Amino acid sequence: MTPIARERVALGVLVAGGLAAAALLDDSALSLYVLLLLSAIVTVGVSLVMGHAGQVTLGQGAFYACGAYTAGITATLGGPSLLGLALAPLAAAALAVVIGVPLLLLRGHHLAFATLAMHLIVLSLIGEMTITGGDVGLQGIPRLSIGPLELDSIRSYAYLSCLGLVSVALITRNVLSSRPGRALRALSSSEVAAASSGVAVGRYKLAVFALSAAYAGLAGGIYAFHIGYLAPGSFPVLLSIEYVVMAAIGGLGTISGAVIGTASVVLLVDALSRLATSSGMPSTAPVILSYAVYAVLLVLAVLFLPGGLVSLLGSVRTRLGRRERPFALGNHGGATPRRRRTT
Repeated sequence: MTPIARERVALGVLVAGGLAAAALLDDSALSLYVLLLLSAIVTVGVSLVMGHAGQVTLGQGAFYACGAYTAGITATLGGPSLLGLALAPLAAAALAVVIGVPLLLLRGHHLAFATLAMHLIVLSLIGEMTITGGDVGLQGIPRLSIGPLELDSIRSYAYLSCLGLVSVALITRNVLSSRPGRALRALSSSEVAAASSGVAVGRYKLAVFALSAAYAGLAGGIYAFHIGYLAPGSFPVLLSIEYVVMAAIGGLGTISGAVIGTASVVLLVDALSRLATSSGMPSTAPVILSYAVYAVLLVLAVLFLPGGLVSLLGSVRTRLGRRERPFALGNHGGATPRRRRTT
């Protein structure tokens, strides 16, 4: 199967599986499913930035919050809710462009710490501004309305989140298969070599940074209408670390890796949270397990799975393919056993 065919099959599986889950899961599971899909949207952007632009960002939670508050404020001020959802990724991308010009001059851990500081600054501003509701939070966000249709059930937001993830996956696939995508692959290999080949390194880095922020803003906009209430505590620093761990676990630079990594981490954390809140566990168990699981998963991924779960699945598929082809194809497509040479 060619790489293009594999991509089409993967997208088909994503669409079919996402819609089937949204239709079959009950309301209690749908709440977790919506959060999983929204996290996957953000993680696709993180995987794109880290895997192709070589930028370590710990500030995606700030762009998630920017999109959420943009959509929420637009709707609470009387604007169309659909307009608020459309402005959410644009506002997050604009914020990324403004702060990305000075921040992207940094590299490595300096850039990571700078984006982390940006996240903290955004949270402080949200807590101090009146229009955002301050520390009390933004309340009374109406449901999303698309024409006469109002999304008033959790299942409708599951479908919307699935549509958002599929759209983000298609956009990312088209970007990577285009001329800018080839420039990004050259950039991920070597910045010096890419610059010597005529690639505008700074411009491409900023564009990818803004695109990943737009993904986070879109997810934040859906989150705002889904929950109906926003507060600074909804966007902790741990949120940005979660997205990095999800991208690293799944496999940097791949769409399927972002989705697989997000699903693995979200389901594992949910299972551990249920365990931590069970009877007999100390009150600090949920917090300790949350931080511990992210640290352990990240260390294990770096040491034993540098290519993520996608590389592991790829190697398993390759081995299975070799076992299923013990014969060589003849001239007419028939299977003929390979002969040993005689001397």
